[in-house]
Amino acid sequence: MIVAVASGKGGTGKTLVATSLALSIDDVPVQLVDCDVEEPNAHIFLKPCIEKIEPVCTPVPVVDESKCTHCGKCAQVCQFNALAVLPETVIVFANLCHGCGACVIACQEKAISEGAREVGTIECGRAGNISFAHGKLNVGEAMAPPVIRAVKRCVAGECTIIDVPPGTSCPVIESVRNSDFVLLVTEPTPFGLSDLELAVEMLKSLKLPYAVIINRAGLGDDSVEEYCRAQRIPVVLKIPFDRKIAEGYSRGVPLVDIQPVWREKMREVAQYARTHARKR
Repeated sequence: MIVAVASGKGGTGKTLVATSLALSIDDVPVQLVDCDVEEPNAHIFLKPCIEKIEPVCTPVPVVDESKCTHCGKCAQVCQFNALAVLPETVIVFANLCHGCGACVIACQEKAISEGAREVGTIECGRAGNISFAHGKLNVGEAMAPPVIRAVKRCVAGECTIIDVPPGTSCPVIESVRNSDFVLLVTEPTPFGLSDLELAVEMLKSLKLPYAVIINRAGLGDDSVEEYCRAQRIPVVLKIPFDRKIAEGYSRGVPLVDIQPVWREKMREVAQYARTHARKR
């Protein structure tokens, strides 16, 4: 079973929930995969021992100028403007390349081959009984999905928790794809409600089952709960706006270690996810 922990906005407490969920499940082997490759932070709470580091590379065009006739077909088929054909040379803008390979196919002179460009790394290890993996996108890179796909290839075992990037853009869709259940973490504020609505519409489009966890309950108003009732979205857990939780979180202490009572509550959330998971 793969459970993704997502949210429509950043700072709602996805990592708080994901790490505590992983630490609470003790009846099956558990894995935590941090797909927030632009800013991974689950390792701060689990403190894993990293056993393996691998580079993540994407294909980029390599032009053989001795074969190139500068016809411009490669630039014409590139939807991302990663190639500029000049009278005497071809310029490749590697940071714009999405690695689709269209230019290789379009070149009738066979002057373009595929090279490799490192865009990030994946790190794998263990944190006690928990198998751990996360990805790190290189500074300055614009595309997270290649690193997310690479780190998701580490997914294995009976129960995997995925810490998803914030928002509803391409990295989020790539992270939740093929999940069996999604937990949407939100907060009771106008921003929290607005972004929750976007996340719900995204999951409806992907046809994935989901439920809501409200973090910092008591901070704002009841609009999030009213929305969930109106949409018949189950709220499976409320985490209060508590100074002790905030202080522990700021020190990198998981929720279940700050207040052990949450361990059983997280087990109940995991059981709910199992019961309502997508049938494969």
